[in-house]
Amino acid sequence: MTQIPAPEMTRIVDDALRSRRSVRAFLPTPVPRETVMEILELASRAPSGSNIQPWRVTVLEGAAKDELVKRLQAAHDDPEMSKSHVEEYAYYPRQWVEPYQGRRRKIGWDLYGLLGIGKADKLQMHRQHGRNYRFFDAPVGMIFTIDRVLEQGSWLDYGMFLQNLMIAARARGLDTCPQAAFTQFHRIIAEYLALPPEQMVVCGMSLGYEDKTAVENQLATEREPLAGWVTFME
Repeated sequence: MTQIPAPEMTRIVDDALRSRRSVRAFLPTPVPRETVMEILELASRAPSGSNIQPWRVTVLEGAAKDELVKRLQAAHDDPEMSKSHVEEYAYYPRQWVEPYQGRRRKIGWDLYGLLGIGKADKLQMHRQHGRNYRFFDAPVGMIFTIDRVLEQGSWLDYGMFLQNLMIAARARGLDTCPQAAFTQFHRIIAEYLALPPEQMVVCGMSLGYEDKTAVENQLATEREPLAGWVTFME
């Protein structure tokens, strides 16, 4: 293996980290199966406590993805059915406080502003949220699950695995969108994927090539400066 000089390695890794973002519109361009497998293999190099490797992944393409999309969108678009489906775990806080509430609202209204969706336009908000269940038209959709016996530490490990996956995708010119939205319909997903009862849905993810003409992909999220969240002690 050719060793890359340190400055060049720094630039490559930094570019992948800085260019990683949640893309919400994809081209139909297929992603080769070999590339998906390569990305997942690299992601599995993530650290995990005692090397237990808590991740399990179902990759959906073609007709298999289309059928899950059909089932999820039907549930999302039926108010009564949608109400009967709730998340299995709390992704967000049960009570919002600042600064988290303000950050959440800003990204929401920034996205809706790009799409021309007003604060009172509930129908368009519903339709935009429903695009999650289409995997934003990406050619590859992924569902991630974890064994119920595992505890909080394994969920931390899982986050590192997901980050590895997204960075490996960027290194290959691909984009992603990690999606907690799928957790609401975990029962539909579990039935369709024939998940064993001990497996719990963690999230989903879209993978593919960004549609650079889509206005929603102009969304740029901000990050707090280090001074707001880092303390140095000597």
